[in-house]
Amino acid sequence: MKLKRIVVAAALALSLAAVCHAEESAKAAAAPGAPAAAATVVQAPGAAVAAPAAAVEPPASHKKELKANKTVTISMFAVIIAITMGVVIWAAKQTKTASDFYAAGGGITGTQNGWAIAGDYMSAASFLGISGLISLYGYDGFMYSVGWLVAYITVLLIVAEPCRNAGKYTLGDILSFRTSPKPVRAIAALSTVAVSTFYLTAQMVGAGKLMALLVGIPYKTSIIGVGVLMVGYVVFGGMVATTWVQIIKAGLLMSGAALLSLLVMVKAGFSPLGFFATIANSPDIQDHVSKLVLKDGIILNGAAAGQRFLEPGLYLKNPLDQISLGMALVLGTAGMPHILMRFFTVPTAQAARKSVIVAMFIIGAFYILTTLLGFGAAIHLTPQGIMSVDKGGNMATLMLAQYLGADISPIVGDLFLAFLCAVAFATILAVVSGLVLAASAAIAHDIYVNVFKDGHADQHEQVYAARVTSFVVGACGIVIGIAAEKQNVAHLVALAFAVAASGNLPVVVLSLFWRKFNTAGVISGLVVGTIVSIGLVMVSPNMTYPKQIAAGAKKIVVALEKKQAELPAGAALPEKDAKALTKAKVDAQQDGTSIMGLDKPIFTLKNPGIVSIPLGFLAAILGCLAFPSRRSEEMFDEVYVRQNTGIGMAKAVDH
Repeated sequence: MKLKRIVVAAALALSLAAVCHAEESAKAAAAPGAPAAAATVVQAPGAAVAAPAAAVEPPASHKKELKANKTVTISMFAVIIAITMGVVIWAAKQTKTASDFYAAGGGITGTQNGWAIAGDYMSAASFLGISGLISLYGYDGFMYSVGWLVAYITVLLIVAEPCRNAGKYTLGDILSFRTSPKPVRAIAALSTVAVSTFYLTAQMVGAGKLMALLVGIPYKTSIIGVGVLMVGYVVFGGMVATTWVQIIKAGLLMSGAALLSLLVMVKAGFSPLGFFATIANSPDIQDHVSKLVLKDGIILNGAAAGQRFLEPGLYLKNPLDQISLGMALVLGTAGMPHILMRFFTVPTAQAARKSVIVAMFIIGAFYILTTLLGFGAAIHLTPQGIMSVDKGGNMATLMLAQYLGADISPIVGDLFLAFLCAVAFATILAVVSGLVLAASAAIAHDIYVNVFKDGHADQHEQVYAARVTSFVVGACGIVIGIAAEKQNVAHLVALAFAVAASGNLPVVVLSLFWRKFNTAGVISGLVVGTIVSIGLVMVSPNMTYPKQIAAGAKKIVVALEKKQAELPAGAALPEKDAKALTKAKVDAQQDGTSIMGLDKPIFTLKNPGIVSIPLGFLAAILGCLAFPSRRSEEMFDEVYVRQNTGIGMAKAVDH
């Protein structure tokens, strides 16, 4: 009850602080010419759903701005930070043992854990990126979000209850029960750290770009600020603090999305049919779609183009790529270490199942709301106006908040925008905290305590090791985030989900449900799945290929020079064409190869799941059959009983 009163009081303080600063003059944090948030902002759980620029230059009449009132926004940030730091101080007093640090003592209820899972899963990318995709590509943007919701059916049916009963703190605990503990824990820890690092880097870069664009905070300052806060949450508060930060963040995110969606429906007169009719009949949407499909050699105009916005195929065009992406999302979520860790925080298997169901309802409602926000942004801001601020559409929701709020009052517009900026910031903090905790648990618990110390470490030493490791992992995250400022890190999220689906999931499933599974199967599955998925991404279209860029630029140069030659004597190209020609001439000079020394992709799909996931399962099965183990078979009955009954789990504590 004390915690609830603290949260309620802090929420009231948040509102009061915002109102007190509402009269401050607005300062532009992101002018139209400012560098757009990189595609890495759009990360799915999460993630990166990198929306490509829609290759349509917005006309001058559609130019829009996104101006955040810096004083109000930073005040919102400060209050949310104050709330969460209060939670950390409270949580630090509850964190005394390794079980408290890694799993909150198993004392989180199913409902609380469901909200925390949703908070861990709904990244800033989901919030900003999915609605942005919908605002530019319509129906396909909504379909992209379905994968993350369906993923939890896999989690519910396959891993939630058995993992909670068979594990303790980490992925290594699940895999090492009937195998050779040291090599299995070492490989599992490396996989966990790899997945967490890929995902963490993308989130950190997205955070830096987002804060620089919205509030004008320098990139490095943003990275250091996010890093210091996430280290503080994990080092001092452990899983208790991380859980409550994720719950608070999920509540704020759902509140903001619900309020904004309500305003969109008010504008539509609460008529779904009228809402979609407005989309199909919008001249701006029709013009935008006609230019998108023209690239595929299709001519559409008028109502037919508007209707096309409500149909599949504008963004997701390659069926194999869609299947591969779907496989990685649906199966990768069940292998994500920071998601698996959440099932060790509840007291019973029933609570584990309940937490997944609660999370599914929250996440499902959230993606329905983002659909309304995306389509609402397309209607009220136009795709061209959205692209004038950010080519990938990542700022659509924030622009919509300012627009709809300003309809009520300019002050309300500033408050809405500031609130959603602060929510995006809290979202990033919650996600990166979960990732740091997962990585530090793998190193401290699996490597230090169980490999180096043979499990002989007292509670004080285990907690100390966990805190030191969390600090080191967080510091490394800051350094990597700063170093990756100029890099395109969108492929790192594809890597994270591909490795989780191809390496982690096969060995978890086979370890829990196949009697013959053994040490050789775990090691071969993890190694082959991880190496194949990383290797395929490195030779896929996710990488940068200078010669391909140059070839595309040369085509633009030829087309624009032909257009210039056809102009009357003395006439000049329009300004936008002249700029495009200048840029294309520079790009046409590019030479060199990708990071792997290639001129073009060898593997043509952006996500390797369709190849790497079956290979991960195959390698695990073949490795197991090649090196059978009688001990592993004999211990299966114990694992089977344990995963179905929870016998051997530590008693939960009340939080």
